[in-house]
Amino acid sequence: MIVYGSNTIRACLEAKKLKKVMVSKGFSNHNLIEEIQNQGIQIKYASKEELDKLAKGGNHQSIIGEIDDVRLYGLDEILRTCSDSKSQKDVPILVILDSLTDPHNLGAILRSCDAFNVSGVIYKKHGSVGLNDTVAKVSTGAINFVKCCEVTNLTRAIQEIKKHGFWVVGLDGAGEKEVKETAKNTPICLVVGSEGYGISRLVRENCDYLEKIEMFGRVNCLNASVACSIALYALRNL
Repeated sequence: MIVYGSNTIRACLEAKKLKKVMVSKGFSNHNLIEEIQNQGIQIKYASKEELDKLAKGGNHQSIIGEIDDVRLYGLDEILRTCSDSKSQKDVPILVILDSLTDPHNLGAILRSCDAFNVSGVIYKKHGSVGLNDTVAKVSTGAINFVKCCEVTNLTRAIQEIKKHGFWVVGLDGAGEKEVKETAKNTPICLVVGSEGYGISRLVRENCDYLEKIEMFGRVNCLNASVACSIALYALRNL
């Protein structure tokens, strides 16, 4: 997988996943170059045009790296590794993404999931955006640390998650409760709907609760990644 941008490259370096790097002669972050060289990673100099072509128009900031494709986890693996700690910071939170299609939203969500110690992100194998170079860039490297799982059927995944003691909460503007009212110290699976259509009917019917984010302005909807971030903050600070 191609990754690009200084912060993303540094995160991949810290994760020991960076294989090789290309930079243009104008790249000025000498500290990052030194860190890359200290790990014995090959650095090749290339023209800006070559980098533009590899990044497919993305903002590469004059540096591009190559990593192995990001590993996907099985749902059973994620459920096994969920912490059983009862401390507020370690109570497991999972995130389900229902037909999200924008890689920028997925990248931003992974960044938030890393920040708020989410145990895993689950999304559909078909009809959803997957892990790619744009997601890696927007996530600023969080793609290396957040466990992601592709499933063929979200409803079956929800049913399996419930068997492991999770309450499934759908994020919906029509919810009767607010996210901040969620029970404390309880494993939670947060469901975030697609950008245009929200949560699909079958997934909605399998949620234990539909909850909303309290808003005070005139706009009554939020971007999927923004809503997910606010909800995760609320869940970690109940």
